[in-house]
Amino acid sequence: MNQFFSNKKLIILLISVIVVLGLVAFSITGSGNAPIIQRFTNDITALTSRVFSKPANGVVNIIDSVEGLIDTYEENKSLKSKMDQLYETEAKLASLQQDNEKMQEQLELTDTLTDYNSINGAVIGRNPDNWVDQLIIDRGSQNGVEMNMSVMGGNGYIGRIVEVSPTSSKVQLVTTSHQNTGRVSAQVLTENGVVHGIISGYEAETNRLILNQIITDATLKEGDQVVTSGLGGLSPSSLLIGTVDEIKLDSHGLAMEAYITPAADMNDIRFVTIIQRASGSGE
Repeated sequence: MNQFFSNKKLIILLISVIVVLGLVAFSITGSGNAPIIQRFTNDITALTSRVFSKPANGVVNIIDSVEGLIDTYEENKSLKSKMDQLYETEAKLASLQQDNEKMQEQLELTDTLTDYNSINGAVIGRNPDNWVDQLIIDRGSQNGVEMNMSVMGGNGYIGRIVEVSPTSSKVQLVTTSHQNTGRVSAQVLTENGVVHGIISGYEAETNRLILNQIITDATLKEGDQVVTSGLGGLSPSSLLIGTVDEIKLDSHGLAMEAYITPAADMNDIRFVTIIQRASGSGE
């Protein structure tokens, strides 16, 4: 009996070995799938890869986004710099174009002043504190400029020389608030003849000169030209000042006064022509 049980155990052991070997053989040569251990290992590896790949990919995406933002910032910075340069270039071109137009006006004016000796120059200084009173030009005694010479700007009379240095001069404008020094003898060219008056004021609100001391029976109309008369002894005659814009009685009701639109743009004077009074002309 004891021998039977011993044989039985041996038989069970052999059957177990055969089953295990059969399973191993089946796992190797069976359906073509990987062994269980390998499949388990592969699953663990895949799971680990998924767990770590998502954060890693996220970090990579963040780095790529930051690099993209940096590149975009640098491109925007470069574009802004180029746009600023473009705006500066456009501003310079606009200024040069305006200078060219003003210079052309000055050359055209010079062509009409064949009866006078003239000196061309440019404005180099105009203080905002005395904008309507004075400006500085780049011509002086070395260029033949002298005291009290008349100065034209653009198409019209703008003032006279009141200070001269070797390389620059100061011009007192006809718009000056100093009435005693800014007066100019003028005449209006009307259909009925010449009407005399004095430029002795400036209305800044309307940018008009004031011509007064006009006789009450004078016949003026809007659009009549106003020129220098040459009677004051400082300016030659026939320099264009402007045109009549309005006529009315003065505040005392004793004389006529006219408001004159200047021929020159008094707020934008860039180039000037200095006029030398003809020799032999008296006061």
